[in-house]
Amino acid sequence: MNPNAKHKISPLEMLNSVWRNHDLVVQMTKREVIGRYRGSILGIAWSFFNPLIMLAVYTLVFSTVFQAKWHTGDTSKTEFALVLFIGMIVHGVLAESLMNSPSLMLRNVSYVKKVVFPLEILPCITMGSTLFHALISVLVWSLFYFVVNLSFHWTAIFFPLILLPLILFSLGISWMLASIGVYIRDIGQMMGVMTTILMFLSPIFYPATHLPEPYRTFIYINPLTFIIEQSRDVLMWGKLPNGQGLAIAYIVSLIVAWLGFAWFQKTRQGFADVL
Repeated sequence: MNPNAKHKISPLEMLNSVWRNHDLVVQMTKREVIGRYRGSILGIAWSFFNPLIMLAVYTLVFSTVFQAKWHTGDTSKTEFALVLFIGMIVHGVLAESLMNSPSLMLRNVSYVKKVVFPLEILPCITMGSTLFHALISVLVWSLFYFVVNLSFHWTAIFFPLILLPLILFSLGISWMLASIGVYIRDIGQMMGVMTTILMFLSPIFYPATHLPEPYRTFIYINPLTFIIEQSRDVLMWGKLPNGQGLAIAYIVSLIVAWLGFAWFQKTRQGFADVL
């Protein structure tokens, strides 16, 4: 394979590349998940205990200390913690991409210098690890929700459908940041601040409807807002997802994913020289 060969940037190639290398993606995702806990006594069990501890902290702080309620009127003591935890899970999917992507090529220099290695799958591997931990968090949330309410809303089956646009959007951002991070190292230093800003500008700690009317436009520009609210609707409130909004989210996410992939493919030829 010629190192100077042009890499395909079509949307079809974006899908084909992931499918063509799906075995490698699965294997490397498993290795990344296990590697995160290598050397610890509890090992991968920490992936369960971490969200469990965080949920317990949220419940204690917001229901006992702050006496916070999501809606006015009588609500269950733990409702705020459950609502908050959904927002944190969704935010975590995008935040992990923002935090890890700028240094992705820097951490995998050996793969960058292998001409035949499909570099475009590295963000997919990171996303696979992120989704594994998100799944564990959802299981913890579900267990706690069932203990409190002794039932589930059947609309919860739509949650993966709602999360998929965020996954595509995050992959697009990840491809773009992975490329930019090779040439501009400072981008990685900015991401911690960006994820914090994104957290407070998302309806995680408060409903979007609690903002004054003139400011609601700004929060709805945030790509997390729609996904967070729809996730709460299907998981907490038993509402059907907004079909029209979901269709728009899919279109925008696919465009962002393809643009990020195209940018990565166009710029990857210079990675080995810079690194």
